[in-house]
Amino acid sequence: MKAIIVNEFGPPEVMQVDEVDTPSPEGTQVLVKIEAAGVNPVDTYLRSGIHAHAPKLPYTPGKDGAGTVEAVGPDVTKFRAGDRVYTAGSISGTYAEYSLCDESHLGRLPANVSFEEGAGVWTPYATSYRALFQKAGAKDGETVLIHGASGGVGLAAVQWAKNADLKVIGTASSDEGRQLVLDNGADAVFDHTDEDHYSDIFDFTEGRGVDVIIEMLANENLERDFECLAMNGRIVVVGNRGSLQFTPRQAMTKETTIYGMSLFNAPKEKLDEIHTALFAALGEGVVKPVVREKIPLADAARAHHAVIENKAFGKIVLVP
Repeated sequence: MKAIIVNEFGPPEVMQVDEVDTPSPEGTQVLVKIEAAGVNPVDTYLRSGIHAHAPKLPYTPGKDGAGTVEAVGPDVTKFRAGDRVYTAGSISGTYAEYSLCDESHLGRLPANVSFEEGAGVWTPYATSYRALFQKAGAKDGETVLIHGASGGVGLAAVQWAKNADLKVIGTASSDEGRQLVLDNGADAVFDHTDEDHYSDIFDFTEGRGVDVIIEMLANENLERDFECLAMNGRIVVVGNRGSLQFTPRQAMTKETTIYGMSLFNAPKEKLDEIHTALFAALGEGVVKPVVREKIPLADAARAHHAVIENKAFGKIVLVP
């Protein structure tokens, strides 16, 4: 089978297509024929070697994907050949024609969801669900601000939050991105390149502030988030790409709770909760991944450049 192999940490160009043996499932393992693989910013951090969970070399990138079950190990009880699934993890990596997964890595993909959409399910929707509900405890009637709302995680957060009857405010830097956020259910969207957007958000809440902030770029935004945060507000740090100067007194003054979050740390019972919520929401059409671009597997390097360097308008997927 064809698969992307990373032999050394470095820029996107270290990813190369190679011909490797197709793995055979054992025990509780499942072999999935990958129809589409999701590309996430975390994939680029892992490839560069800077992430705390950097894999051992050589490796095939990717945890997100969607396809059909090709074969199962003798101890598998939940899936059988032909089942449509999305992946929430992988033993061998999803940037490949086939991926070896444990059955615990898989969720059922409803018939109304395409494989390309399914490849954009796990990391964005699990991350945003965990941030909104398992960390921030967002509830009906509260107001949430989602930074970078036109990206994969951002759009997922908008959809989850709207379905939970929250008032949803997003930020995006382009007209196209802001319209996409509105189309996905946001009540308002602001341009985060506008120096005054924090005061505009505060005015939109009639001077009360937002209850929850889903922070996608803490090194840029965290210090100023307090300008539009309500008393006793909660900030969940989902993304960060550097350091910042921070004044702790701001957290004291508003009695703010700041949560750090990594999906890698979620315990099994929390992941099971997300899988259950996802299957129901996907089947009902309440959440629907937005696919921005389909890129051939051989162009994985271009996909990694795009997911970091370009304006985010949904999900990038690789097609074997």
